[in-house]
Amino acid sequence: MKIKVGVLFGGKSVEHEISIISALQAIQSLNSEKYDVIPIYVTKNNEFYTGYAVGDIAYYRGDIKDLLKISQRVLLVNDENRVKLIAYPGKRFSRYYVDYIDVAFPIVHGTNVEDGTLQGFLKMLNIPYVGCDVLSSAVGMDKYVMKTVLKDNDVPVLDCKCYTGNQYDFDNEAVVNEIETAIGYPVIVKPVNLGSSIGISKASDRAKLYEALDTAFCYAGKVLVERAVQNLKEINCSVLGDYEAAEASECEEPINADEILSFKDKYLGQSGSGGAKGTKGAKGGAKGSKGSGMASLSRKIPAEITPEQRDTIRTLAVKAFRVLGCSGVSRIDFMMDTKTGEIWLNEINTIPGSLSFYLWEPVGVPYGELLDKMIALALKREREEESITYAFDSNVLQGVSFGGAKGSKGGSKGGKM
Repeated sequence: MKIKVGVLFGGKSVEHEISIISALQAIQSLNSEKYDVIPIYVTKNNEFYTGYAVGDIAYYRGDIKDLLKISQRVLLVNDENRVKLIAYPGKRFSRYYVDYIDVAFPIVHGTNVEDGTLQGFLKMLNIPYVGCDVLSSAVGMDKYVMKTVLKDNDVPVLDCKCYTGNQYDFDNEAVVNEIETAIGYPVIVKPVNLGSSIGISKASDRAKLYEALDTAFCYAGKVLVERAVQNLKEINCSVLGDYEAAEASECEEPINADEILSFKDKYLGQSGSGGAKGTKGAKGGAKGSKGSGMASLSRKIPAEITPEQRDTIRTLAVKAFRVLGCSGVSRIDFMMDTKTGEIWLNEINTIPGSLSFYLWEPVGVPYGELLDKMIALALKREREEESITYAFDSNVLQGVSFGGAKGSKGGSKGGKM
């Protein structure tokens, strides 16, 4: 019997559209002989929809309202130890039950979805789900918390400063003065919990620093500031596994059009299947050209680094993945100073764009097999959690009395606990 996989994508995130691309790529590559795939689109208002149109990229090129009109809004409900998709709103004499899913596969990016929010919802439904759990998702999304955890575990990261919107609004000059004293120019300013290079700026003087902070605070309530690495080379590596065992993919070197790899560089490039034309190892990318997700980014695979540097980065990537308690597939981004040879971990993407499939094919793991492994890890975690005791019978409530009529003031007087 096939496993019913609910692929969830979209959500209330500035990376909403990128999630759609990543998810529909994955749906095309899931083995139809092993899985029945149920696409579940999450709107920007966090409403769930399913139907034939939801799984077809053509319907997203027009007005989303037209897509929703021909799709079925559903609620996910745990009923008799099975997560069912129930039609909403229910209509008289209509069929409420739409379908069910055995495992959830969230392919979402950004705040409100990738940061543990959706993972917590799925955990409450008692359904196995692919990828990082609530804690590792949340830690991975918050760049400042991530840095502190990694630094405490001897993973090299750049020192940084973190500020809230209230701090900046109260005295923006004091914030700027502290950055100039503690870090100096040039600096990188970024929202603490966003990906896809959204809201990230480089500042080389005071005026640009104000501008960069203003921009970052448009997208997040907290921002992170760190020094800009001179002679920068960016190297990315994916990791597959869980807390027990994990392995690293091939390394890539993104080719950015500017000093900072922008949202446009990542997702709106003109290159086609899986990388820049003529780059090594770029075979096997997703079909399509413009807008095909991270697979369309111009890159060098393998990265132009020494074997020793490759080993260092892959080892650090696996260590960081396991320190953070990740599961499934993540992409870990590094920075290197080409003059000094220093390497720092920049950030982790717990659900990377295109699930980083283009980094696994060069090491002999085709996309379909990668998805199989991710689903197997989700089912493994579910079996492990089923062996843990989360509740036990007790009579503690039998002796509780709040002493007094319902709703009366001071009803807790005389109560026994």
